[in-house]
Amino acid sequence: MRKMNILIKNGRIWNGEKFFFADVFVEDGRIVKIADKIDEPAFFEFDAAGMTVSAGLVDIHGHFQGISGDSIGISAEMSNFPFGVTAAADCGAELGDETLLKALLVKNAVFPVAKIAEDRLDEAVTDERVARYGKYTAGVKLYLDDGSVNISTGESLRQVCDYAVKRGLKVMVHCNGSPISMAEIIDTLRPGDILTHIYHGGKNSAAEDGFECLRAGREKGIVLDAGFAAHVHTDMKVFAAALAAGAYPDTISTDITCYSAFMRGGRYGLTMCMSMARAAGMPEEEIFKAVTTAPAKALGKNWGRLKEGGVADIAVLAWENEGFDLTDNAGHHLQSKEGYRCKLTVADGKIVFKD
Repeated sequence: MRKMNILIKNGRIWNGEKFFFADVFVEDGRIVKIADKIDEPAFFEFDAAGMTVSAGLVDIHGHFQGISGDSIGISAEMSNFPFGVTAAADCGAELGDETLLKALLVKNAVFPVAKIAEDRLDEAVTDERVARYGKYTAGVKLYLDDGSVNISTGESLRQVCDYAVKRGLKVMVHCNGSPISMAEIIDTLRPGDILTHIYHGGKNSAAEDGFECLRAGREKGIVLDAGFAAHVHTDMKVFAAALAAGAYPDTISTDITCYSAFMRGGRYGLTMCMSMARAAGMPEEEIFKAVTTAPAKALGKNWGRLKEGGVADIAVLAWENEGFDLTDNAGHHLQSKEGYRCKLTVADGKIVFKD
């Protein structure tokens, strides 16, 4: 029986830390060799000339079928593999359990939703959700937005942070239109916690203090996640102003749902989010860090690296005629005729997508 060995030639490598040119040889699910010229016989050979051969991408914020609520969940494989994503986190976990997560081909982690009633954390319900996902639980998620009818002060956030400390978990805060300021959220969170939708244009936006809150958050060690959701939780004017001020995100994520996947002015996935960042002026090295090593580190996982001896999770991306055209809820516009397109995804040494 022939082995599923793979040779990827002539590409520009992103190994999670830097760009360089080399070939990559994969055998038995592992990266056997990264070198200038590799001529090993291969079951499958791919010419990546003019393309970037990256460590498999990591989407730190999505919503998947059977895990997040039925109204928003989308197939984990369909929304990740065609965009070079080999690992992802569900950030609205309420359904399913550890058995379901183990069966997914995409490497994964979850943030169960913290149950809040009248500005107070319901520890019993939250404990049940956390326990259901076992080792896959990375932290708990708190929604602070205009729809948070049970939250009017920062008390619930403080309770969630105390809860997470006792259980060795991270906290992720959704902050679009939060009832409390972004500065207060950042002051309450601990190093390693995650703040998502940092470029929203609603109440208590980061733009209100000239992005000083984001700078303070980075200095404190808070993980600043773009959580784009394309034009839903991102104000393009705020995003562009933040990048101009040097307030880059630590991580770039999709917040993909069954609604957002096909209604975002192009092929929506992590590659489009990367393209948005590049079109708005974010340096390419910072973009690739934000979808590989940075989210992996934030989740406490050994993902997002391309190295000899490592698991063969690989994304081959081309910069080509893969444009997008987005108008946010405030009427601000961002478009590009070109963008990143995934040409090949390898997960655990197996080809899971080819364009």
